[in-house]
Amino acid sequence: MSAVIYIHGFLSSPGSLKAQQTKQWLQLHRPDVRYYCPYLSPYPEETEAQLRQLLQEIGEEKIGLIGSSLGGFWATWLVEHFNLRAVLINPSVAPHNLVDRVYGEPQYNYHTQESYLLTQEHRQQFLQVYPTQLNSPQNYWLMAQTGDETLDYRQAVDRYRDCRQLIEEGGDHA
Repeated sequence: MSAVIYIHGFLSSPGSLKAQQTKQWLQLHRPDVRYYCPYLSPYPEETEAQLRQLLQEIGEEKIGLIGSSLGGFWATWLVEHFNLRAVLINPSVAPHNLVDRVYGEPQYNYHTQESYLLTQEHRQQFLQVYPTQLNSPQNYWLMAQTGDETLDYRQAVDRYRDCRQLIEEGGDHA
């Protein structure tokens, strides 16, 4: 059996529209594929531990990844450390810069209303796990839209320049 891990973005959850649409599509069209979408911490060290634990639980199955926004960053980390394959949807390329944008301001999860506060320590944690080089460009498929109001799609186009890409005009971060 195969498995898909959907990795949601910052301030999102397994309840996001994209996560739910993915789950429903798989149930209808690929019931043989197990779907995982863990609720991930916004804090890098905790997220890394959660993802490592999930891979252990899944075991030796063939695993594919879908990473949306910050989930795209984590999918990239998983590809580079565990030789997996990933579809990246409007991925966050440099989440340490997100910390600079929201430092000191409470952030609220869109689905749970939990609040988070990112610190410079979290910025350093993102930098520690940041894959500086993509060693497996054949394992990525970038999907981005030029109208993304949250993340600059051009950064993703540049970062994943040697990877398969589908760039759509317009759209938004959702």
